[in-house]
Parts: sequence; C-alpha cells; structure tokens
Amino acid sequence: MDVVSRALLVEGDAVLPLVKALSSETRQAMLALLTHKVLNLSELAATMNLPHSTVSFNVNQLEAVGLVVVETEPGTRGIQKLCSKRYDEVRIRLPGAAVEAEQNTVQISMPIGSYRSVEASPTCGLVSETKIIGMLDDPRSFFEPEHVNAQLLWFGAGHVDYAFPNNVPYGAVTTELSLSMEVCSEAPNYNPDWPSDITLWINDVEVGTWTSPGDFGGKPALLTPSWWQIEGTTYGVLKQWSVNERGSMIDGVSLGSTSIADLNLAQANHIRVRIGIKEDARNKGGLNLFGRKFGNYPQDIVMRLGFEFPAGAPVPPPGTLG
Repeated sequence: MDVVSRALLVEGDAVLPLVKALSSETRQAMLALLTHKVLNLSELAATMNLPHSTVSFNVNQLEAVGLVVVETEPGTRGIQKLCSKRYDEVRIRLPGAAVEAEQNTVQISMPIGSYRSVEASPTCGLVSETKIIGMLDDPRSFFEPEHVNAQLLWFGAGHVDYAFPNNVPYGAVTTELSLSMEVCSEAPNYNPDWPSDITLWINDVEVGTWTSPGDFGGKPALLTPSWWQIEGTTYGVLKQWSVNERGSMIDGVSLGSTSIADLNLAQANHIRVRIGIKEDARNKGGLNLFGRKFGNYPQDIVMRLGFEFPAGAPVPPPGTLG
C-alpha cells in the first residue's frame, strides 16, 4: 500500500510562528500522538497526564499555524473537540532567488522583497502575505528587515533595483533576456484611469517603457489575502519585457533598438535590474509590483536567459551552470 506524505511548504513571515510552535516538546509529543488517530482534548490530556487547560493552549498554538485541525461534534457530555494532524512533513523555503535550468535556458525567480536598493516617495508602502511592513507612506519602511517577505510594494515616484545572478554557463553567449512581472500604476486607493509610464533598465541601459492604464482594485483578485481591503490595489497586469539581437519588445511588440549586445552581459556575475518611473516621464503615476502571493499571477519577477555555445566551444554537461 502506498502511503501519501502530506507536506506543508512554509516561507516568508509564516516561518517564524511555525518554528516557535514546534519549539515545544509538549506540542511535538501531541503531533506524535495524532499521527495515526484522532483524539479529543480529554483523551490528549489523559494520555499526556496534563491539565485540560495546558492541552487546550498547546492545541491552539498548533492550530494557529495550520499543523492541527480541530473539529467539534456532539459528545456524551456536550460538545467535544476532535484534534487531527494535518501534515506529516514541513518544508521551509529560505529567502532569495530560485534558479531553474532548462535546455539552453536559465530561469531565475526573484521575490519582489529581495531588492538591492530602493528610492520611494509617497504614496508608498509594502506588505507581506499577512501584514503591513513598517508604516504606510514612510519610505523608511522599505529598509525594515522584514522587507524580504514583501508580496506587494508600491510608490508614487522612484525606482527599485534588483541584482539577478548571471547563471549562463561559462563559454556560452546570451542570446535573449526576458523579464516578466505583474505590475500597474499607483493611485491613492485605486483608480483604473491613472496612467503611468513604467520603465525597465538592465545594467543601466534603458530597455523600454510601458504605459500602465491604471491602478486596479475594488474587487478581490485570485491571490488577495483575506485581511487586505479591496478598496486598495488588488491586481495588476502581467507584462513581459524582452531583448534579443534584433531589439527590445514588450509582449512581443517592438519597443526600440536596444539589443542584447547593448546590455554588456558577457563579463558580469550579476545582472542589474531597475524598475521605476523616470523623473521626466509624461505620466508620473507610480507603480505597484506584485509578488506571487498577491494579485492574479502566482509568480515573482521572472528572468529567463537564452544562450548558445559558439561553434567549437566546449559544452558543459546538462544541468550544470557557470
């Protein structure tokens, strides 16, 4: 008989509460007891020789982080609470960029909170999956340690900078770079008629500008957290900038003559990415940038690098990076 392992993937600011919940030997013993059967609070208290109040407190801690499910049903002496274990395994994803390699392609997924620097002017702020980080309309909040957990960030003016690893294999030549993200304008609350000229730079070279038609909200998006007010921004538009030997494009439509050679990627160990609003932009409508747990698209900022090996160059084994 095959046994299905129920695994929980935890990341961002959900990690610390879960680790705290598991730091108790009492709660670990409870999980062990609930591995193969469902017990009510009285049965747990009797088995562990603990007061009912102690068991109830610890079960609440496990339920709060999703490790235990508590259901009520009629018992011989009123309502009883039945406790069951929800997962057999917990996996923790550490902050940072995730790198995937395919045939002649490298893909890097960069969390929006893993920026290298930021210049932000109000209206501005950032939030994680569960709460506001720092204070709203205070640019200092972008430097809170928790900024790495951001799932939505916004500013009325400014830019945000990222450093992507250049994982093209040594000896290969980069032939194409694409960058996709969910993004929109930034208006007070939201306003679908609020144009903003959002520009992308790669290694300090301007790739091109997309004019966002507005800032979208007023209804929940697919990934809107339950605590977030829909009177604010809830979703954006998925856009893809790309550069190859012929020039730059957005969603396949030509933007300009900036080519892959202009980006000076060959000798760089990282690739600098800037997303922002130019000071001389015609439409200074700010921007919202969405992570994979906000908006309508479950993705971070995704960079794809296409490459090829010149004739006669040694080709590394499949699955290896430079």
